[in-house]
Amino acid sequence: MRTRALPLFAAAAAAVLTVSGCGAGSDPFESGGEDGGTLVIGSQQYYSNTIIAEIYAQVLEDAGLDVRREFEIGQREVYAAELENGGIDVFPEYAGSLLQYFDPETEARTAEEIRTGLDGALPEGLTALQESPATDQNAMVVTAEFAEEHGLESIGDLAGIDDLVVGATPEFETRPYGPKGLADVYGVEVELQTIDDSGGPLTVGALEDGDIDAAANIFSASPAIAANDFVVLADPEALVPPENVVPVVSEAVGADARGLLEEVSGALTQEDLLALNTRSVEEQATAEVVAGEWVKEKALVG
Repeated sequence: MRTRALPLFAAAAAAVLTVSGCGAGSDPFESGGEDGGTLVIGSQQYYSNTIIAEIYAQVLEDAGLDVRREFEIGQREVYAAELENGGIDVFPEYAGSLLQYFDPETEARTAEEIRTGLDGALPEGLTALQESPATDQNAMVVTAEFAEEHGLESIGDLAGIDDLVVGATPEFETRPYGPKGLADVYGVEVELQTIDDSGGPLTVGALEDGDIDAAANIFSASPAIAANDFVVLADPEALVPPENVVPVVSEAVGADARGLLEEVSGALTQEDLLALNTRSVEEQATAEVVAGEWVKEKALVG
């Protein structure tokens, strides 16, 4: 849902935190507790994830809790340490990739297996709450023309194409569903072209312009798929595990707050996630606005 040069992303995270208003000398990840302290809510450097994090923030604030937003702080390789040390208290995650991060040897492929795996794999002090039915998969995407030209329906059909160029973020190279996984599971050999925008406009443009043959991380809930008539190739071997949206929380998050976050999970459907993303992309609406209207529509705030 992503190996990165850590110093670069640490710097990017620091820049975002400076913008968010952390004072000089303060710990940007200082965590609050159950006794009325501030809860830190984080998000990935991905607009859809930020919208979900904003939903969490607004629901918790409406319940009278004090929260601090530390959004767009990078990808999992950057923020995982802050989750583990309690510097971040609430984070919207993606179940399959989260399990593979903490248990690289996992063979879990179904949502049920991933749920069981997460319960045993997360570090002490972290809990994955009830997941949402909504998913946001790393999808292998091609243009309709490319699919027709090569008779493509599933990822395995790419095996017969020579010099296949796939665009993806740097992390893709070391993920279980990256080049090695594609070769081992489907016999697909790829040349990786790094495009570091998490399936955003640079990736979409490279695919449309023919600079790449396929994109490995235009996420399945991206409105760009329908808008550009892209084709998502089937993954019958479940190389990419189910990526149900799941809130991950620290011990600082009390039972009432956990219950509210699980209400969000229960309310967030696949159709909702696509609609939220579409508003963000097509209308350029802010995460605050998109999230605020959704939580009111779902009666999750008073």
